[in-house]
Amino acid sequence: MGSRSTETTRPSLFWPLAAIVIPAISLLAKIRITGAEKLPQNGAFVLAPNHYSEFDPLIVALAVWRIGRAPRFMAKESLFRVPVLGWFLTHTGMIPVARTSSASAAKQTMKQSEELVEHGRGVIVYPEGTLTRDPDMWPMRGKSGAVRLALADGIPLIPMAHWGTQAIMGRYQKGLSLWPLRKRVEVVVGDPVDVSDLRGRASEPAALNEATNRLMNAITALLEELRDEKAPAERWNPTAHGQKETGRLDS
Repeated sequence: MGSRSTETTRPSLFWPLAAIVIPAISLLAKIRITGAEKLPQNGAFVLAPNHYSEFDPLIVALAVWRIGRAPRFMAKESLFRVPVLGWFLTHTGMIPVARTSSASAAKQTMKQSEELVEHGRGVIVYPEGTLTRDPDMWPMRGKSGAVRLALADGIPLIPMAHWGTQAIMGRYQKGLSLWPLRKRVEVVVGDPVDVSDLRGRASEPAALNEATNRLMNAITALLEELRDEKAPAERWNPTAHGQKETGRLDS
């Protein structure tokens, strides 16, 4: 795994945030992490978790912090223009994403990927784009945002799965389930998804679909291990079921 990252040990804006958030989450969740060594301690990475609860980002962020890396997410570009919040997002290295044309999106992805490599940073991207619509909370059809970033500069594409967060905050639930405290949440990090054979075809829809399928298969396999059951043979497709796909990270 190489030398340990200094992202969590070097003073930064993450420190005061961690001092507030970590104790609060630790009261609600007892998190066990498996496969921590598979997340690179140095350099860029794209981490792709499953998504079934609005509380997920806090669990994922805490897991990444405990592993030793700074948890950076993609966020709507409009949030970067909000006073105070925008300053914090910018100075912690969060990545703005805007709804653009295909050509502009390709340029944006290349720029973001180059910056990740230049600064040796990782980013967390939800490939489903929003909470899964699958009735049993299995990963649904993925979108190409995560694989585009990874393919642009050969960045490691790391799948992650977690299970147990629904006991703290169910899908579409308005508030937290506070009792009993310290509910068990399992987190597993998988081996990097090999998409090296697709790098030269990163602009082709067929290649992006193939890379996305590989990623979603890897995430689903990890979740099957955690749940000790098999996912449906066919991944849930919201469009085929008449559901509108909306979300914060649906690039």
